[in-house]
Amino acid sequence: MSSKEISTDIKNARLGLGRNAWRIFTLVCFAILAMVGVIASLFKGSLNIDFLAIINILSNPDADMMSQVIWNIRLPRTIVGALVGINLAIAGAILQAVMRNPLADPHIIGVSSGAGLAGVVIMILFPELDYLITPVAFIGALLAAVCIYFLAWKNGIKPVRIILAGVAVSAFLGAGISGLMIFYSDRVHGALMWMVGGLAARSWPHVSIILPYTIVGLLLALLCAKYLNILQLGDEMAKGLGVNVELVRIALTAIAALLAASAVSVVGLLGFVGLIVPHATRLLIGSDYRFIIPAAALLGAATVNLSDTLARTILAPVELPVGIIMAVIGAPFFLFLLRREV
Repeated sequence: MSSKEISTDIKNARLGLGRNAWRIFTLVCFAILAMVGVIASLFKGSLNIDFLAIINILSNPDADMMSQVIWNIRLPRTIVGALVGINLAIAGAILQAVMRNPLADPHIIGVSSGAGLAGVVIMILFPELDYLITPVAFIGALLAAVCIYFLAWKNGIKPVRIILAGVAVSAFLGAGISGLMIFYSDRVHGALMWMVGGLAARSWPHVSIILPYTIVGLLLALLCAKYLNILQLGDEMAKGLGVNVELVRIALTAIAALLAASAVSVVGLLGFVGLIVPHATRLLIGSDYRFIIPAAALLGAATVNLSDTLARTILAPVELPVGIIMAVIGAPFFLFLLRREV
């Protein structure tokens, strides 16, 4: 079935249910999918635990081995996966609206690389200051986003220029990361895992690191949904409606950078979540960001947890980083979109 046929079927379904009813139905489906991702992440692993046993452990924690596996290994990892998926999906949705580019994604256009370089500097040069990784990564992501925006600006923004500028900036920042890893080869183990993106060994401290940024970023994104909708009308129309376009773009870019940087600071350079998820939500529920933001958050959480579960089980007992699974899924998807949009 072609993409046009899928779009036609979705439009017919929307007309049958009513636009808002269809959107609410889609949100409910995404919420169910997110719960499936959580359950699968808790259930599957090197030690398979019965669903009823998981419910019993969560309601009546004990000191036995299965309780320790659920409470101290799988549950925090699952929560971190969900929060990372939420952050990257919303960041991608915001960047696609701000840059008016359906191919924009924190990883592809270099925003994550800015956060990654800043984080690696702290990890390698100042390991005693690891509590500064998230704010420093935010500064790096924001500077990268601003740099890409100005490099791509020439009598307006065009999708191809954004991609080319993003690839150039990402390559430059990646060279910086590689240089640090060469000069400090005795300290690169953690940085290597950071480069791939993975959820291994994520625990409750990582939950406490990312949770505040997810809450703040999600609330700000929801509050700014109307501005994201206005930006889609074009700069002239937005200015006619009284919107300070450049100021709004800077503020929204800062929100996206905050979300991407907090995710990168916890799991490393996990790519393609911010590309795939916003496209899927936009295909299903339309272009209204009042619905895209919550839908992307739910689908992002489901995508990362389901991908991480697959990464843990596909070659068990060997565990793959979730970034490898996302790259296998995301790279062909990106090429498909590139051929369709350019």
